[in-house]
Amino acid sequence: MAGFLRSVKRRLNLEPGANSGDDDPVVRELKAALSDDRVRYDGAQRSLLSRDASVFDGGVAGPVCFPLTTAEVQAIMRIAAAHERNIVPRGAGTGLAGGAIPLGAPIVVAVTKMNAVLEVDVANRIAWVEPGVVNLDLTRHLLPMGFHFAPDPSSQQVCTIGGNVANNSGGPHCLAYGVTNAHVQAIEVVLPSGEVAMLGGIEAEPAGLDLRGAFIGSEGTLGIATRVAVTITPNAPAVKTLLLSFKTVRDAANTVSQIIAAGIVPAALEVMDQRITQAVEAYVNAGYPVDAGAVLLAEVDGLGESIEIDADRIAEIGQSNNALNVRVAADDVERAALWKGRKTAFGAVAQIAPDYYLHDTVVPRSQLADVLEKIYEIADRHDLLVMNVFHAGDGNLHPLLVFDGREDGVIDRVHLAGAEIVRVSLDAGGVLSGEHGIGVEKQAYMDEFFTSDDLDHQNRLRQAFDPGCRTNPGKVIPSGHSCADIQALNRVPKGVWA
Repeated sequence: MAGFLRSVKRRLNLEPGANSGDDDPVVRELKAALSDDRVRYDGAQRSLLSRDASVFDGGVAGPVCFPLTTAEVQAIMRIAAAHERNIVPRGAGTGLAGGAIPLGAPIVVAVTKMNAVLEVDVANRIAWVEPGVVNLDLTRHLLPMGFHFAPDPSSQQVCTIGGNVANNSGGPHCLAYGVTNAHVQAIEVVLPSGEVAMLGGIEAEPAGLDLRGAFIGSEGTLGIATRVAVTITPNAPAVKTLLLSFKTVRDAANTVSQIIAAGIVPAALEVMDQRITQAVEAYVNAGYPVDAGAVLLAEVDGLGESIEIDADRIAEIGQSNNALNVRVAADDVERAALWKGRKTAFGAVAQIAPDYYLHDTVVPRSQLADVLEKIYEIADRHDLLVMNVFHAGDGNLHPLLVFDGREDGVIDRVHLAGAEIVRVSLDAGGVLSGEHGIGVEKQAYMDEFFTSDDLDHQNRLRQAFDPGCRTNPGKVIPSGHSCADIQALNRVPKGVWA
């Protein structure tokens, strides 16, 4: 048995010194720049960081680095440039579009150890943080001061600020407050050359082009963020949360459209269909009505008198659209339970099947009901179960195709259905992504949404930051429009584990 275990460890590179990478000059230089324990080349670590939370396989990591400082990130970039090796920045790996998958055995730069809240300036409502700070940890740090970080992705318990910046992440409360771009004032970035640049600034009107805005949402293709100045948001003096139940998803969607048309912009408007509501209720017992065809979670915040007016008007609009019930959370405990149900919706799916594929298109609010009906039809035709939970206020759809990946042929059906969902959304006047990004998932659809001139200018922007296309190659811009991504991916060092 001992011999068998040793052989397994050897194959997985788990034994001390096994495949340390010391025969690779790049690994030796990286270890000299950081430390032996923060440059990993063992099979287990590289396998772990060869994929993200998406359904996409095919990643192969090269050396994995865990820098602690901006200077160490600079050293990694300079070593990579000297050896013409590719780089993939990585945070918590919660991305759902394959953006963090390392293609072509690149150096993986995991910034999770750069996780300090460096400074909080309450007077100017700014916090300087490192990219590995977990989203929810930042809000917890700020709460005693009367503030929070407004973007709140469903993965906020684990996703990092650096990843939020890379994907311009949203969340339920971004309807009123805006996505990540609206909450970042400045970013310290290490460019592919190893130079450090400060994009944006904390002054009221930073000079020059808005390179900060260009970097946010670039999915790691322009460089690596090492410090971020985020805007902190004062906690609302009063909050009111409503749960409206409906017989149909169409009634819920129509309610959302009419709330916005009435000039009300709530903090959040989230819809869940019956299937996901039932899964959530069985998972967290939050008090959701499992017999409703759909539920709408609406939240308003602000001054006490104004939110009472908005809440009453939302209830009226819901009732005019055949709401079966309108319930107002009685206290913070009930409000927290309702939000726990919404935020853990994706985890609740594990009760139904072991796998899911989550899409992220955006459609006009007026088209919500029609597109959702088409999504149900697509899933039925491909013999798949679909559950819908989405940021209804801004039309950001999140259909979950729920499946068991061990079933023969199911992955092919999932991807075919996913492609139809994208095209149905585009046909309705929608866009490819609201917050998850393009990654490898939607790369093939970029030239269906953008013109050749659009993609050419995106490519030129990328080349301005990264002339060699060595940073997160093979992502976002499709083949034929990209700055030699295919050639860059072929720069796989000899003898690398795959």
